[in-house]
Amino acid sequence: MKFTLSWLKDHLDTDEPLEKLADKLTMIGLEVEHIADKSKTFAPFTIARVVSAVQHPNADRLRVCMVDTGETSDKGDPSYIQVVCGAPNAREGLISVFAPPGTHIPGKNITLGVGTIRGVESRGMLCSAAELEISDDHDGIIELPADAPVGAGYAEWAGLGDPVIEINLTPNRQDCTGVHGIARDLSAADMGRFKDPTIKPVTGEFPCPVKVTVEDASLCPGFALRMVRGVKNGPSPEWLQKRLTSIGLRPINALVDITNFMTYDRARPLHVFDAKKVHGDLTIRRARDGETLKALDGRIYTLDPNVCVIADDKGVESLAGIMGGEETGCDETTTDVLIESALWSEINIAQTGRRLGINSDARYRFERGVDPAFMVPGLEMATRLVMELCGGSPSENVVAGQALPEDRVIDFPLSEIKRLAAIDVPLVEVRRILGHLGFMVAGSGPVVKVAIPTWRTDVQGKADLVEEIVRIVGVDKVPMTPFDRGEAPRKPVLTSIQSRTRKARRALAARGMVEAVNWSFISRTQAELFGGGSSELALANPIASDLSDMRPSLLPGLVAIAQANADRGFADVALFEVGQIFRGDGPQDQFMAAAGLRRGIASSAGLGRHWSGSATANALDAKADAFAVLAAAGAPAAALQIATSHESKNFPAWLHPGRSAAIQIGPHNVLGYFGELHPRVLDELKAEGPLLGFEVILDRIPEAKQKPTRAKPVLELPAFQPVSRDFAFIVDRTVKAADIVRAAQNVDRKLVSGVTVFDIYEGKGIDADKKSVAIAVRLQPRDRTFTDQEIEAVAGKIVAEVAKRTGGSLRG
Repeated sequence: MKFTLSWLKDHLDTDEPLEKLADKLTMIGLEVEHIADKSKTFAPFTIARVVSAVQHPNADRLRVCMVDTGETSDKGDPSYIQVVCGAPNAREGLISVFAPPGTHIPGKNITLGVGTIRGVESRGMLCSAAELEISDDHDGIIELPADAPVGAGYAEWAGLGDPVIEINLTPNRQDCTGVHGIARDLSAADMGRFKDPTIKPVTGEFPCPVKVTVEDASLCPGFALRMVRGVKNGPSPEWLQKRLTSIGLRPINALVDITNFMTYDRARPLHVFDAKKVHGDLTIRRARDGETLKALDGRIYTLDPNVCVIADDKGVESLAGIMGGEETGCDETTTDVLIESALWSEINIAQTGRRLGINSDARYRFERGVDPAFMVPGLEMATRLVMELCGGSPSENVVAGQALPEDRVIDFPLSEIKRLAAIDVPLVEVRRILGHLGFMVAGSGPVVKVAIPTWRTDVQGKADLVEEIVRIVGVDKVPMTPFDRGEAPRKPVLTSIQSRTRKARRALAARGMVEAVNWSFISRTQAELFGGGSSELALANPIASDLSDMRPSLLPGLVAIAQANADRGFADVALFEVGQIFRGDGPQDQFMAAAGLRRGIASSAGLGRHWSGSATANALDAKADAFAVLAAAGAPAAALQIATSHESKNFPAWLHPGRSAAIQIGPHNVLGYFGELHPRVLDELKAEGPLLGFEVILDRIPEAKQKPTRAKPVLELPAFQPVSRDFAFIVDRTVKAADIVRAAQNVDRKLVSGVTVFDIYEGKGIDADKKSVAIAVRLQPRDRTFTDQEIEAVAGKIVAEVAKRTGGSLRG
């Protein structure tokens, strides 16, 4: 909703500054989104006179103009400025708008400079209305009256210094879709005196010759009509045009401009028909199948019985409450008009607008509800404006339906203000606030009766009245009251699985992977490849043939995305998804899982010293991704075990048996898998490999044991330098590197702070059935610096423990 400060002052007698009014509007619930002050934008633009305009020597369509901007030389002589202009109406004696160098031109979004055009210097610009964004006219430069003062500021002379305020309305405040209602609210907030003069009826001089019939009162509760004969339509006066252009509306003619003014000024949409183009009487009815209407926007709409229309004996003439028809529109030849003011069903207006795709100012207000009591007064006000601006003789009113609603009175206990808002507001202040907002308060006891005004259909109960009082008193007056937490500790807001899901997403995103969101459905072929495809997971009514089954794994969707990227030249991808998978039709067969996929050089970042020595993604990247998820989700790291395809039961067939493994806590709780996808599966999915992936079932991670403790965590910063020693062991090829790591850690868990594998070698110099595994062991002294003898002693224990557990020997 847009309006200007001067427009607001038509309804509010106030001397408050603009900033204070804007702050108060926001505080009472009418949030100010933007304030545009054109006086600042147009400050450099001045009124100037073209002294001479001669043909450009090097261009047929350009003129070289000498412009008088009101400036004088040191001797007092006029100081003219040379401007090259391409406007067809640039001529000697023309009064126009001048912009000097350094001025920003809003319509072109450029800043002027001194330029040379076809060899002739130009030191400024004569502007069109489109370049100033005050209208769409760009055919020539602005032509001002001959008495416009040369040298004066254009914005001040043209009255463009009126700030434009834009507020964001909530759907319930239909009364503030007009400036009149906004002024009422500000008056209640002590921002000025509300101006609400009584609208005097216009006496009809003859019976209205057009009758009105309402076929369905549920679509049109009330309809008022009157004819005005002998009008002279033409441009509206300057004050009205400025009102409309200031908020971005284009003036059309006086009759149409009056209806637009009423829409924004009093939240009362109206429509005017050219009476001579209406055939017979008017009927408000449902449209018939196949009926069409060419509306004022130039489009032809096909209607159906769900649309309410205004029709005459010939056919449909208007879309009720939304937009009029072009055939009965008013133009400069109009002499007799029918002015319509009606009430429409809010729901039907909204449904019709959505069905036809029309967003008009009338629809915006009618679908929120307009003041039913203002239907006839609005007609009277519009009639008076038509007579003042266009002349004419009015007929008597024709009113169909019941315009006035039933009175609504609420029994309001004053204690509700304290109960709901925790503030004390005396009855005198309650009366003042509600009275200024249009409510009537009767009674003086603990319970008063409040009559609701017709324009506040959103107020339905006691809580709504408290809201009205609080927003005027000030929401900042409501004290901050913490909730009573009670003696018991507060329960977590998120469930365990919700927390794991969030942490898994963050962990994978931190590893440089991009999140994907796929359908929960896949094709039967894909489901069978990943352990699904049973009839209990088939959809009875799939949305597509390739989305026929619930997914047993997240990986098919990730494979499809990876291949789609590869087809478009982006082969190196790192993707992940966290979502549900389905292994049966019962709730116990649905799991929350996290899965990831890497291909090409999209390996995990920051590997540092690593035996692989390659940036190409491999199975260990998938392992690292899986362990990152498990660590973030709270899995017990010490209990996790790696099992190969030969050691793990029910190993999935979609993984390469020699380049993958399972992650488990004992043989009966498999948390997930990682490794390279099987080439056969990739062929079935028509995807290019190799692809490295993992999938972890978050539901299977055991809950952490809650151990009551009074000890507070202490950050320990060792005072002594750590020591790192490298060991290379010759072991059987069947020995796992993890067994070597575990053996080194078990020597002294307080002393050994870290063990990592940095090299694995098989080949020349090593027996065919052997391999070399190199580890780096980090020793952290606690109470003193190690001597060489102590370090050697620990190293000997590590060699002995590895030999004992794996049968390995130190490599020479």
